[in-house]
Amino acid sequence: MIMDFWDNNNMIKSLFLFSLLLHATMAQRHALPNKPVGPQVPAAIPAQKWSTLSGNEPLVIARGGFTGLFPEGNPDAIGLSKDISTFLCNLQLTKDAGAYCLTGTTLDNSTTIAFFDPKENTYKINGNDVRGHFSFDYTGAQIDQNVSVNQAIFSRPGFFDGMSPVLNVDALLSDKAPPKFWLNVQNEALYTQHGLKVVDIVLEILKVYPIDFVSSSEIGFLKSINGKTNKATKVIFQLLQAIDVEPTTRKPYGEIVKDLLNIKSFASGIMVPKQYIWPVKPDKYLALPTTLVADAHKLGLEVYVSGFANDLFSSYNYSYDPTAEYLQFVDKEFSVDGVVTDFPATASNAIACFAHNNTLPQKGPTLIISRDGASGVYPGSTDLAYNQAIVDGADIIDCSVQMTKDGIAFCSTSIDLIGITTAMTKFMSRSSTVPELQARSGIFSFDLTWSEIQTLKPQIVSTQGNDFQRNPAEKNSGKFVTLPEFLELAKAKAVTGILVNISNAAYLASKKGLDIVGAISTALSNATFDKQSTQQVLIQSDDSSVLSKFKDIPAFKRVLYIGEIIGDAPRPTIDEIKKHADAVNLPKTSLIKVTSASVLSGMTNVAKELKDANLTVFVHTLRNEYTSLAFDYWSDPNIEIATYVQTARVDGFITDFPATASRYLRSPCSDPKHVPTILPAQPGELLSTIPVEILPPEGSPLPPLKVENVVDPPLPAVVNVTKDVPAASAAAVAPSSSTAPANVSNIALSLLAILVLAMLSASH
Repeated sequence: MIMDFWDNNNMIKSLFLFSLLLHATMAQRHALPNKPVGPQVPAAIPAQKWSTLSGNEPLVIARGGFTGLFPEGNPDAIGLSKDISTFLCNLQLTKDAGAYCLTGTTLDNSTTIAFFDPKENTYKINGNDVRGHFSFDYTGAQIDQNVSVNQAIFSRPGFFDGMSPVLNVDALLSDKAPPKFWLNVQNEALYTQHGLKVVDIVLEILKVYPIDFVSSSEIGFLKSINGKTNKATKVIFQLLQAIDVEPTTRKPYGEIVKDLLNIKSFASGIMVPKQYIWPVKPDKYLALPTTLVADAHKLGLEVYVSGFANDLFSSYNYSYDPTAEYLQFVDKEFSVDGVVTDFPATASNAIACFAHNNTLPQKGPTLIISRDGASGVYPGSTDLAYNQAIVDGADIIDCSVQMTKDGIAFCSTSIDLIGITTAMTKFMSRSSTVPELQARSGIFSFDLTWSEIQTLKPQIVSTQGNDFQRNPAEKNSGKFVTLPEFLELAKAKAVTGILVNISNAAYLASKKGLDIVGAISTALSNATFDKQSTQQVLIQSDDSSVLSKFKDIPAFKRVLYIGEIIGDAPRPTIDEIKKHADAVNLPKTSLIKVTSASVLSGMTNVAKELKDANLTVFVHTLRNEYTSLAFDYWSDPNIEIATYVQTARVDGFITDFPATASRYLRSPCSDPKHVPTILPAQPGELLSTIPVEILPPEGSPLPPLKVENVVDPPLPAVVNVTKDVPAASAAAVAPSSSTAPANVSNIALSLLAILVLAMLSASH
């Protein structure tokens, strides 16, 4: 809103309040997406004693509100965080003493200042030349009239850039119901150099408004306000990185923190980066904790920790699970007094729902199914991955069966050993191209004997790319197991059940003389899984002809695996599905639609229609890495799990990280009737708040569907590869799967598997 007739500060303030009200009113045209509810403890549950200085639960402090999704100080950022946290304002001052909330030294990155004033200035700060736009070069009127906030962290969505003004401290605290407020004074010496009396400005704010906390990284400033603040306001010393130099004493913060008794003379607490408490080694694993919290508490100093963000990697110890990191600081032998975060809902849930081993006597009915064991922690399909999955709470452990050259059935996520083993270093000469299986060349399990495969080291797969490595210290740990060994482990550990995945059966039979279906049937029978009902047995395949081989065994449940929809697809009916399967394993996006901007656009009726037909519905694959999550989930895997459990109502889900899923399903907060509860995302709500013109175009819809035969051809006979088989006859015994081109046999999903989703979603 640009206005050129403001003539005094009172009018500026009044009109700014009107502007803020207008922005808030516009935001209220829609519901805040997935607004969290503040933590509340039911009367029937006694309050837990915490290891904080006060004995109360740790505070959640939101840096600029919900900045993990919205720009700092945006009305929705404030609204989403207000009920569950204290609002932290990083103070910036204009030349006429206007007070605003923005992190950093300049206005660049976090605002639209460059559009208003392309010219930049350069100032020497802490001995370095810093170039940019500085708040003290502008008046409050210029900021109010011409500048809006942007998302300052470029990896986060810019959907709401330029939509709301820079947050004015007076405007926020003059509201009828202001949030709990923490004022953090940045760069006091810099502002003083430019003629601003920071101490006087801050003391005036403290006199007018109820401020819960005031902090600064500059000792001189804190000593200047010592004894002049309201007794209800806590004064906190913010320590920056250990090597940074404090402006007043000219000493590194890492040295200053060693004298807590001196800090006690001018502050009631400290705010420190995470590394001051849990140091991170160069290899990105945690070192032993320091004694800082205990030492500070002994002197009566509170300890607050800054730097938490769900989308900021910290240590491999947390397996990309932000809740695990919060619990490391509040649920060990000690507890910090509060955490400063960009994602206050995750911090609030960690404290209210997961701390103090807050678990139900029995988890809900939704099944946790591993994907190659705990493949987010150890190389998939290894003994370590399976044992970890069991320890982490998986109900069903899985084995994707592959065959060796000498007919041994073993567990491996892929028939191609490149990428999941060290095969390239030993068996490069065995690489070949098999168009029926994949376009690229590979080293295939059926070209190596079991003894040769045992010489290989497994290799952990980082599904989100090299920037998101999984547990590199264990990247080659563990050993592959045969199918009988897998079954023996499942029996010994008395898991709820097993899932056996079968693929490429037709190719193995017709081209390699390997009977994968027979090998699996024999192993299951030898382990008596076909003669018991104590443990569930799920037989999964993307090929209807494979599933038909197990239809007469009551102890087995047949699961049709569905991957992505490919090309021009026929439309099967649910009755046709039921002829071949008892359950369906669907991709996530078949149940909850996601736009190309990684925002949920709505629910389909797929799960409901399948469940109405008495078919069990599973979904794959849930992961911890924030890059695998739609923005609606707030970079928090718990929110995604809650959405598929509470909203999509799946019967189970496949995950690389069973520990994350188990912790959620065993928490009282997984019950939507519990107070508090972890709320699911509401597909489409966040999308409704985003201006249509800034969204990227969606992809083209699928081609029209054709009604054709959807049943895969019968499995071919197992050829005897020791005899010469003419090329023509070899091709004849391997008819193409209904899912593939005429020259491709079972390369991808079976026709039935591909098109269940197409049939069901065509009307949605």
